Formats: sequence, C-alpha cells, structure tokens
Amino acid sequence: MFVIKNLSISIQDIKIIEDFNLTLKEGEMHVLMGPNGSGKSTLAQAIAGHPSYTITQGHAYLNQQDLLSLPVHERAQQGLFLAFQYPLEIPGVSLLSFLKTSVNAHRVAHKLPEIDAVDFIRLAKQHIKTVGLDESFLYRSFNDGFSGGEKKRCELLQLLLVDPQLIILDETDSGLDIDALRMIAEVIQSLRDSKRIFLVITHYQRLLEYLQPDVIHIFAKGKISCTGDMGIAHLLEEHGYKYFLA
Repeated sequence: MFVIKNLSISIQDIKIIEDFNLTLKEGEMHVLMGPNGSGKSTLAQAIAGHPSYTITQGHAYLNQQDLLSLPVHERAQQGLFLAFQYPLEIPGVSLLSFLKTSVNAHRVAHKLPEIDAVDFIRLAKQHIKTVGLDESFLYRSFNDGFSGGEKKRCELLQLLLVDPQLIILDETDSGLDIDALRMIAEVIQSLRDSKRIFLVITHYQRLLEYLQPDVIHIFAKGKISCTGDMGIAHLLEEHGYKYFLA
C-alpha cells in the first residue's frame, strides 16, 4: 500500500501543496489530471526526492516505510520508480552502462547477486525490443540526441529492467504519436498485477482509454477537487477543467 499523509510541499518558500492525503492499494492504478501548474509534477518529484522541493510536513509510506525519511537512492531501492516528463540526458554514459549499474545496485540492495555483462546484455536486448527501439540505442549516450518519444521509450526500458512496485508516470504520454502511445500503454498494461501500484499523471483521455484506471482524481491548486471513474475523463473532455473547479 502507498499512503500519502498530510503532505505539504514548498519551492523557494512558496507553498505548492498543503496537507495532501491519498491512499493507493496494491494492484491499483490511480490517475491525476489537472491544469498546468496545479502541482502534479511537484508532487511526483518531491516524493522521488528532487532537491528543488522542500517537504515542510507529512509522510509518504510504501509498505509502512516512510520514503521521505530516506535518501533518494534508497527510495528507489524500496520500490519507487519515477518516469520523468522531461527525461535528462547524460552525455558520455552509455545507456547500457547506466541500465546495468542501476539494475545491479537494486539487486545488491536486496542481497541478490549482480548480473554479469553477458546475461545483462541478453536481457537488455530482449526488453529494448518490447519498447520498440533498435539495439544500437544501448550503445549510445544516455538520452543524448534522442527524440522525445525515444526518451520516453527508454524510461519504459528502465522500468522493465528495474521492476519496481510503486510506479509514478509523469506525463509519459506527452509528445507521442498514436503508435508510440499505444505501445507505451501496452507495456504499462503488461506490468499491472496484484502487487504493483501506479500513479499516472496525464492530460489526455486517449491514454486512459487504453489503461482503464481504477480511480481518476482531478487535481488543482495542490488539492484533489473530485474523484471518480472513467466518467470523469469523459466530462473533462467535453467541458474542460472549469466544470470541476467552479
């Protein structure tokens, strides 16, 4: 279970989110939708440990472990994965090297043996086909010169290899054409099971039609103003956010 309790977040002494609460059970997919600047990405990045955001109060428990009490790398080792809206580039570090280091760091943290180079290359080549990228990407610098869609596919590749429990997707669908969107939705759907927890941030109903989430929240001014099922997405498509914020 993932429980956010009384969470308040500021950036440069400006309060963005105040006294926020949310509970996601194992096996559930929740969606946050809201206007630009409402605090959705702030929430995701603060939970992941971005240094620009200050947690002024509250907790975020994953399986009763308060993630906010841990350094960033230990939050990931506890099972948190954040797919960024704007993935970073790391020139000079190959995608393959980055992925292997990340996966083995997780394995060591869980007292599992590291995967050797040969076995990891085989595994990476298997998964890179799943996300629709050529194997040559493994030997290029991490996200350096990649298109927006290619970066989003690499985020999914990391997700498949690391195999986390709590998956936060921050507008993973933004800037994608219809074929890439469908592929990404299929990969996400393939990961849904009785243990994983998804928090999906999006503006677009088309992704939700593929994913069919359990719960949709309308998020504005740092708070949830409305919660419901896919009917909310249909109303939003027809009337816009003003319908929920009036």
